[in-house]
Amino acid sequence: METLTAGRRWAALIALSMGGFALGLTEFVAMGLLPEMARDLMPESYAASIPDALARTGWMITIYALGVVAGAPTIAVLSARVPRRRLVLTLLGLFVIGTTASALAPTFELVLTARFVAALAHGAYFGAAGILAANILGPGNHGKGVSIVIGGLTAANLIGVPLITVLGQAEGWRAAYLAVAAVFALSLIAVLVTVPPSEASPGGSPRAELQAFRSPQVWLVAAAVAVGTAGFFAMNTYVAPITTHVAGLSESTVPWVLAVMGLGMTVGIAAGGVAADRDLRRAILIGFGGLLASAVFFGLSAAHPAGLFVGAFLVGAAALFIVPALQARLISVAPGAQLMGAAVNQSSLNIANAIGAALGGAVIAAGWGYLSSVWLGVGLTITGFLLSLLSFRLDSRRQVTAPQPEPATV
Repeated sequence: METLTAGRRWAALIALSMGGFALGLTEFVAMGLLPEMARDLMPESYAASIPDALARTGWMITIYALGVVAGAPTIAVLSARVPRRRLVLTLLGLFVIGTTASALAPTFELVLTARFVAALAHGAYFGAAGILAANILGPGNHGKGVSIVIGGLTAANLIGVPLITVLGQAEGWRAAYLAVAAVFALSLIAVLVTVPPSEASPGGSPRAELQAFRSPQVWLVAAAVAVGTAGFFAMNTYVAPITTHVAGLSESTVPWVLAVMGLGMTVGIAAGGVAADRDLRRAILIGFGGLLASAVFFGLSAAHPAGLFVGAFLVGAAALFIVPALQARLISVAPGAQLMGAAVNQSSLNIANAIGAALGGAVIAAGWGYLSSVWLGVGLTITGFLLSLLSFRLDSRRQVTAPQPEPATV
């Protein structure tokens, strides 16, 4: 990659972050617009039972997550020799097409299909863009590079998602998704103009990327990500009905709750990137501990407006604090397969999204109340924390049992 001036460097980083901003919109806008989507796409079910209709519409989030899970490792293998800039531009183009199709599809089933197709590019984008950002910043800045790109996603939750939610509530959810498609188009242009051409990863090959799956630690860390962060998505997916049915606030309050959660996510990702570069293990353990504590607080206080807002901030901050460290951890246990490590992290996060949305919807539909998704999230977070401890324990055992060099003979 060519040497950049300070101004060009930051322009390129902002362009890559803008792509993360657009991905944050397409992933999280559905959570604030679930009631509108349910009323439009399945009016009979909505009239018969609002909880059942909301739980079924939650598949909009689940199917998107499954698309990420399928697409991230597949694209990582197929694009092992593709220059990262070209890959990022291709993925943004796929998002423009898929998001537009989601907005125009006439039926629930076709919207689900379009969401799945668009989601195929999600994990690979964060992986490739994060690597590009780290390369632009220089060695020893992987956590910061990831935090800059994912920082766009958190900024979307702070600013974009509330604004697009207001647009969707006023003009319909389809207008909201057309606006998201326009943001993707702007992101593509920005990357094309500002990010310099890059070479393919030296020694990159599909075989090298697939080698990552031979490591048991890759599977264990991926499971910790998938289960541990599912608790956040179980809470986040149903924040709209928690706001209106548990706290008793109006629908117009939902964008403000999303904005506060987005502010927490922005603070968390910035702090998490720095913490990951300083001490990876400590960042992961503190992150899971903070997510557990904030989830318990949210479950106990969400019925009160002040507690709802404070809890939303804390949950968002803790959940995103841990993301850069988890991605760095997966790359560290998958040497020689950077893109696959980053892709597995994104796949795991979206398995978490699918698990959280589906199980959260199931306990709500079972009649256990909207806060049951929060307490489900507490249990999932504890499980992820224990899996992380097991992974670090295996590292310690490997260091202890590694053969020691023989003392030199004098």
